[in-house]
Amino acid sequence: MRPFRLLLAAATLLLPFTLSASEPFRIAVAGVTHDHLGGVVSQLKAGDIRVVGVWEADARYLHANSLTGMLPEDIFYADLGRMLDETRPEAVVAYGSIKDHLAVVEACAPRGIHVMVEKPLAASLKDARKMAALARKHGISLLTNYETTWYASNRYVKEHLASVGPVYRIEVYDGHEGPIEIGCSKKFTDWLTDPVLNGGGAVMDFGCYGANLATWLLDGRRPASVYAVLQQNKPSVYPRVDDDATIVLDYGGTTVQINASWCWPYGRKDMYVYGKDGFLYQADPTRVAGAPGSRGVEAPALPAPIDNPFHYLAAVVRGEQTVAPTDLSALENNLTVMEILSAAVRSARTGKPVRFR
Repeated sequence: MRPFRLLLAAATLLLPFTLSASEPFRIAVAGVTHDHLGGVVSQLKAGDIRVVGVWEADARYLHANSLTGMLPEDIFYADLGRMLDETRPEAVVAYGSIKDHLAVVEACAPRGIHVMVEKPLAASLKDARKMAALARKHGISLLTNYETTWYASNRYVKEHLASVGPVYRIEVYDGHEGPIEIGCSKKFTDWLTDPVLNGGGAVMDFGCYGANLATWLLDGRRPASVYAVLQQNKPSVYPRVDDDATIVLDYGGTTVQINASWCWPYGRKDMYVYGKDGFLYQADPTRVAGAPGSRGVEAPALPAPIDNPFHYLAAVVRGEQTVAPTDLSALENNLTVMEILSAAVRSARTGKPVRFR
């Protein structure tokens, strides 16, 4: 393999992000049991958004969550439809179980309200297709939010793919020691470790990252086949779902290996891309490295509005940002992700690859 070569990135002029309208972006929150709800809290503190309503079906958590005390008590609702009708948000962000995503879209789409869900798009391919049909029928944007979408290093890799020549292998590593082991809340792990509410364990929670990135890097292509092995290394901790997943995608000339686990000895979200002329290693959110042990380069910071899920959602909803079908947050990309994950679960059950048409 030739020595690793990185192209110098062009300097990027970064301007403060300001919404076109004078009013802060008006959102409603559907569900409060996802620990990523902290993202809403941070944006509230930054003044970039205005939360006009919060819905939670579970009475235990309706007034006991990280938004409690930050917002007026009268904007917390036990009825989703009533919350939407009385608050009329520009968009809804979903922070409940993955299974709940379908119900959120079923409520929002006929009302013309745009939706952003936490990854993955749905708990099953069947649910994902229902959600897509509703979004298209009613003309709303349906976006999926991944932490790795906002990594400057991933954008750098995408922009420099040509520097490594034809890509023949991509290896994606995502996961941590396990949601219970790292101290995720019980209200979160109650559904995260449920095969119906989450659709699976590590295969869904972290397998989706690799499927999303591969679909993006390969310009929306669907694999020819999917083969997966799901393990249950800690059955006493996660008795109902897998805690380790290896997914192999065959694109005919390019192989993608997705390594998703709740069994890593440390948290990681990194990726190797190998080409005929070199390779790229996305080491962390900002750094792209070369040979093992080299420092590499710091990727240029992402410009607004593609630097933040809420900036991005606001720009899409207000017509300031278009969403290409191959984009990381796009509905089309994430339908392909759900096809891959569904095939991975089937492959693991049968021990055979699932071939795509």
